[in-house]
Amino acid sequence: MMVVAPMFDPLKMIHGPDGSPLQNHFREVMDPTVSPNTHEKWVKSFGKTFKFHGFGRHDFRLLSVDFCVISHILNSPIYEKPWQTRTLLTNLFGRGIFAMEGAEHKALRKLIAPAFSTQSIKAMTPIFFQKAEELRDKWESFASSPRLVEDAKFPPLPAPPYSPSPSFAEAVIDVVHWFSLATFDVMGLAGFDYHFHALQCESEEVYLAYRNMFRIADKGPKLRGLVQLYFPIIEKIFPNEATRITNESQHVISEAGRRLIQSKKSAILAEKASASEITEKDILSLLIKSNLSADVSGRLSDADLLSQLSTFLFAGSDSTSLTMTWCIHLLSLHPDVQGRLRTELNSLSPCVSNSSSTSGYSAPAHAEAIDGLPFLDAVVRETLRLCPPVHGTMRVATRDDNIPISSPIVLRNGTIIHPGETIHLRKGSYVHIPIEALNFSTDIWGEDARVFNPDRWSSLPHTARAPSHPGIANLMTFSFGPHACPGWKFSMLQTKIFLATLIPHFIFEPAADIQKFNAILTRPYVYDQFEFGTRLPVKIGRVDL
Repeated sequence: MMVVAPMFDPLKMIHGPDGSPLQNHFREVMDPTVSPNTHEKWVKSFGKTFKFHGFGRHDFRLLSVDFCVISHILNSPIYEKPWQTRTLLTNLFGRGIFAMEGAEHKALRKLIAPAFSTQSIKAMTPIFFQKAEELRDKWESFASSPRLVEDAKFPPLPAPPYSPSPSFAEAVIDVVHWFSLATFDVMGLAGFDYHFHALQCESEEVYLAYRNMFRIADKGPKLRGLVQLYFPIIEKIFPNEATRITNESQHVISEAGRRLIQSKKSAILAEKASASEITEKDILSLLIKSNLSADVSGRLSDADLLSQLSTFLFAGSDSTSLTMTWCIHLLSLHPDVQGRLRTELNSLSPCVSNSSSTSGYSAPAHAEAIDGLPFLDAVVRETLRLCPPVHGTMRVATRDDNIPISSPIVLRNGTIIHPGETIHLRKGSYVHIPIEALNFSTDIWGEDARVFNPDRWSSLPHTARAPSHPGIANLMTFSFGPHACPGWKFSMLQTKIFLATLIPHFIFEPAADIQKFNAILTRPYVYDQFEFGTRLPVKIGRVDL
């Protein structure tokens, strides 16, 4: 197989980086400390569509930054997430939407759509404001008595790449930790109508179960996990610590979830019987309502309902908290942008933005005003472009296919495949969708593609606008097509509300040299302190209002 199969693989004719028979290129493609340079170098050398080594020279994989290729892959039912990816997701979160494909996935998307409608998201905005203000109050207590808030168990922080003079901030907080707690609370209330109280005390049983399970997910499958995919009996006969933690966490979540679903379902059925309007606005209630309205054959089981919530909790809370984290980091490095954003946020009408007002205040109206601020929108989009929570994704061909191209490909034998023509891909071939590479592409964004420049969003080049750029919100961050992120509006509005609540009250300055690493999501760590895991310490100081 390792010798014969590559000889008949049509990808062997496409240019790409060479390597020894067992050499892989996973680090070059997936490690965010090297991937930007790698992608740029390979595109210059081989064109917009090329191959690289998976597990060796016998495992050719396709990678493309040609939107014609990307659009075909992401919109065609021929391409699915690899079974290995779906199995890993199912083992952790159950049969959530990100682990489903085909007709099952399509039916589930239709079922969950009402939970992420504009109207539903507006109804959740009081929760966004509540938790944003709770976080602001926490940070106020840190900033009001300047001290090092970072835990003493960590070594001294390495110097940041930029230090303002004079400095207006003295307290140091790990923003990724605090945003993680806040967005977890938001998803608990908006998702289940469940109070984790993570911002106040990290001790609630279900919160700890989820957090322990997510820590396992962050570590990735490693070698044993990959072997267990092919031989699952190993996990049952020789369970390791990760298996035990996952099983214990899933038991706690399942018991709490079962009680919660039964309670919600009974309340909804009672309201239906009395012909009264269903007032519950959390995602679980909306899912149950939609589920009860579906044909019996298409309804989800209670276990599958809980799987959707676990999936949303992981994807919704962690990805959004990372967006907020990276945004604060970028603003700390660009005080001019931070100042402009603070000025725009302070321009909001007091009657619109004063949540403590006893009359005339409306959270949805306040959220709408925040959502309409152009520079805030530009800052959030630019953060999502430079720091996408998901570095890349992968698909596998379920049958032979011909993929159209819009950028020419020169084969190894000198043959040119012209725009409008196709390349052949055989069944079982893997295709990598490099989200980061597309967000960093100079062909799309210009020569300053890697520079934090929110002003670009006031006048995007045509290559970054539809129809040239098919991504949601002119980004690849949320993907597009049938598997696009269903909660992207939820995430963006939540991020904006948190920033609008925090930026007017605090000055942010860099506290350390920060790097990126991939663990399902792209996370920050302190340079030369990787062993301490996800961290992003930032200096904060109070703004004199």
